[in-house]
Amino acid sequence: MILLTSIWNNLPKPIATVQPKPMEAYNQNQGFILYRTNLIGHKSGKLKIWEPHDYALIFLDGKFIDTVYRDGGNWTVDLPKTESKNPKLDILVEGMGHINFAQFIIDRKGITDRVTLNGMTLMNWQTFLLPMTNISNLSTKNNNFNTTNALFFKGTFNLKETGDTYFDLSNYSKGIVYINGHNLGRHWNIGPQQRLYCPSSWLKIGNNEIIVFDLHQTKATTILAYKTME
Repeated sequence: MILLTSIWNNLPKPIATVQPKPMEAYNQNQGFILYRTNLIGHKSGKLKIWEPHDYALIFLDGKFIDTVYRDGGNWTVDLPKTESKNPKLDILVEGMGHINFAQFIIDRKGITDRVTLNGMTLMNWQTFLLPMTNISNLSTKNNNFNTTNALFFKGTFNLKETGDTYFDLSNYSKGIVYINGHNLGRHWNIGPQQRLYCPSSWLKIGNNEIIVFDLHQTKATTILAYKTME
C-alpha cells in the first residue's frame, strides 16, 4: 500500500450558500460533504454544529482539530487561537446511513441546521459535494499532505485464481474500501466487524487494485485477505 492522494486535492467546484444545507438539498444521499467558511468576527472559542449527521471532522487552516459524532450529544469543540487574519474553517461530514423508522425517518445528512462560534451564527459557506461513488479519476497532481486526514491509499495484488474473499481492515481507522473500482463498503476500527466480504466476481486473475479512503489514517499499512469472516 502507498499513500496516493488526499480529499483536499480532489475537491469539486464549490456551491455558495448563506447557511449550510444537508446533502439532500443537492440530490446527494450518501458519502461525504465538506463545508468551508472564513472566520471574520470571532476566530476562536466554542464551535458548535447544530446538528451533525453523522460524523464530522473539524479543521482550522488545514489543521485537524477534533471530531463530532451524532450520537454523542456533545456537538461542541474548542477552536484554538490562530495567527491568520481570517482563518479557514472546514467541516467534513460523513453520512453513515439513514434511519428508517418512526419520528426519525426524515434523516437528513450533513449539517442539518447551522454552525455557531461563541453563540454567533457563521455565515457565507462554500459546499463541496463528495458522494464518493466514482474514484476512477483521482488527481495526484499538486499533492499537499500538510493535513494528515482524509487520505487515499492504494495497493495492488496479483491473483492466479479468484474466490470469495474477506479483506481485513483492522490496521486502518475509518473510511471506505474500493476493489477494482467497486465500493466494497465502510470500515471503522471500533468494530465489531473488521473484515469486509468481497465476491469473487469483483476480483480477476492477474493484477487487482485496492484503494482505501481513510479519515484518520496517516500511513499506509498492510491489508490481509482471508477465506472467512473470522
